[in-house]
Amino acid sequence: MSAVSLIERQQVKWNKLTSLLPKLTEALPRLNNLLKLCANSSYLKTGESIHAHLIVKDLLSRPEDAWQINSLINFYAKRGEAHRARKLFDSMPERNVVSWCTLMKGYQDSGSDSEVLKLFKSMLLSGEPQPNEFVATVVIKSCSSSMRIKEGKQCHGCFLKHGLTSHDYVRNTLLYMYSSCSGTREAIRLLLDDLPYCDLLAFNSALSGYLEHGGALGEALEVLRKMATEEDLVWDEVTYMSSLKLCSSFRDLNMARQIHSRMVRLGFHCGDVNVSGALINMYGKCGKPLYAQRVYDGTHSRNIVLNTSLMDAYFQSKSYEEALNLFAKMENREEAPPNEFTFAVLLNSVAELCLLKHGGLLHGLVVKSGFRSHVMVGNALVNMYAKSGSIQDAWKAFSGMNFRDIITWNVMICGFSHHGLGKEALEVFEEMMVAGEVPNRITFVGVLHACSHMGFVEQGRYYFHHLMKRFNVEPNLQHYTCVVGLLSKAGLFEEVESFMREAPVQWDVVAWSSLLNACYVRRNYSLGKKVAEYAIEMYPNNSGIYILLSNIHAKSKEWDGVARVRSLMKERRVKKEPGVSWICIRNQTHTFLSEDNQHSEIVLIYAKVKEVLSKIRPLGYSPDVAGGYHDVDAEQSESNLCYHSEKLAVAYGLMKTPENSPLYVTKNVRICDDCHSAIKLISRLSNRLIVVRDSNRFHHFKDGQCSCCDYW
Repeated sequence: MSAVSLIERQQVKWNKLTSLLPKLTEALPRLNNLLKLCANSSYLKTGESIHAHLIVKDLLSRPEDAWQINSLINFYAKRGEAHRARKLFDSMPERNVVSWCTLMKGYQDSGSDSEVLKLFKSMLLSGEPQPNEFVATVVIKSCSSSMRIKEGKQCHGCFLKHGLTSHDYVRNTLLYMYSSCSGTREAIRLLLDDLPYCDLLAFNSALSGYLEHGGALGEALEVLRKMATEEDLVWDEVTYMSSLKLCSSFRDLNMARQIHSRMVRLGFHCGDVNVSGALINMYGKCGKPLYAQRVYDGTHSRNIVLNTSLMDAYFQSKSYEEALNLFAKMENREEAPPNEFTFAVLLNSVAELCLLKHGGLLHGLVVKSGFRSHVMVGNALVNMYAKSGSIQDAWKAFSGMNFRDIITWNVMICGFSHHGLGKEALEVFEEMMVAGEVPNRITFVGVLHACSHMGFVEQGRYYFHHLMKRFNVEPNLQHYTCVVGLLSKAGLFEEVESFMREAPVQWDVVAWSSLLNACYVRRNYSLGKKVAEYAIEMYPNNSGIYILLSNIHAKSKEWDGVARVRSLMKERRVKKEPGVSWICIRNQTHTFLSEDNQHSEIVLIYAKVKEVLSKIRPLGYSPDVAGGYHDVDAEQSESNLCYHSEKLAVAYGLMKTPENSPLYVTKNVRICDDCHSAIKLISRLSNRLIVVRDSNRFHHFKDGQCSCCDYW
């Protein structure tokens, strides 16, 4: 369309509207209606013409002209011209309550809640009109949206004196303010005690407010229970959506099924996309992805939000492969392309499976789809590369982000720490401080782990005792456990004992395992036995503690002790978790068990293991049979060590990948001493970077050395 024709069309519209301007003899209501039309459309020029017409006809200077002045104030306020509306308001010869309310509403719509409260204060001080229920609603909403609970209480008292709290919408606005701002039980007290009756809107206001507050879930549950006892109360979509959100927050499957059952029983339409999305999200949070799948299958109209909700449901239940498979099966991907939430779920699923190649492909799709600049996607990329073993790519993704939030910094700090790169983690923390980001509890978990890896005991003490207090971060069990690891790794066992006795927390199996592992590595076997015996008493079904105690006895050549541990495990039916390792070659994951014979190429893999071990013997490799059982001869023990799952995975990687290319192996349990020694020398022999992720951390083997410095 040419510029000339566009101008002509606009001129026609202009002529039609201006022709409607009333003559002086006509009734003013018609002109006010026209102003309302202009306020709700894009005709700013026409409204200004009406304003000019009124000025010319001297219809804005008398007290009785308040009606049309109020219409002009409403027009300018709705068009985002609050300053012009205020100028008109200030020039009025006489104001009424509509004048005050209209300007307040304009300020509120523009987000200027503080101006609403200032104007209300001026209204009370002027003593002109008394506030009505509409003024009360606007003022209370402004207190609510700006989280000014103190001012809200004062306004509540004022409106109570004026007898305005009996109006339904004033009461409901008060309920929402108290529930969303304070997290106290004031809204419940209003609801249950002060009010003669409660309608659906009142209940919904309180329920929604408590859910938005976040820290008042108990109060929200009490409101929901009260609603369920009201026989004549018919729930609407707002009620059900809030109820589903509450179930998701509590992760209460029983309550979730009751709400869903009520929806079906009372004939509420569950096939709506928004309702289906809320149901899928709820069942995902409750760990029931198959229930979520049934809801999804019963929804005829689907979009990317619904698809992403189902992927997230599988992710929440740790069914990461299902989440990825669902994306592969998605229909109409061109009509409903993935968004930033979709990519975040997919990348985090890849991270948990350590599928670096798949992550690289997703990264390319992210760039192609134009979502690389989204903070959420950037955070997921950093997390994916860090957890998949490529900390260098994680750093590149982090460095390429233009905007960062607290999650970005935490992922990078914890990523470096998990890889044993404590110095780099602390450097990122310092950079975070310079950027003005406020650390939280997750930040300090990563920082304390970094200090532990580096042996920075004094620095770790400073972070724990001083810096956390400075940023008002209350230490929890994770932080105390990090300090246990920090001190025990440094061999300060007396200080650890004192610290654990005085700490105001209930120690869990992770803390005791950390101390026990330090005793094993530092060869403090006497303390290790005491710790293990106590931990076994507390956690009799945890196989890891038995294994570490057995290893301590074996290192001490106490074969009777090894036999007792084995007998105790058998008696209590505690089974050692089998070692499983996997490696991804050409987008296909290959899984290995110790002494595996299921792989299609197992004969060639065994031969490769023998070949490699024979080549690293001259480099200093000697099988660590000291930890073996005394009733197994040395030759058999050595043979058992040869075919541990991580050795098989590394050997297969050497067979199937180009020379000098890095290998990424994942293991479900702690890597054993013998495999650790062997892989160090294999990295030197093959001139490769070999990254192994075990249950404790990442090990970067390069040139015969490991990033863990032989402590893990």
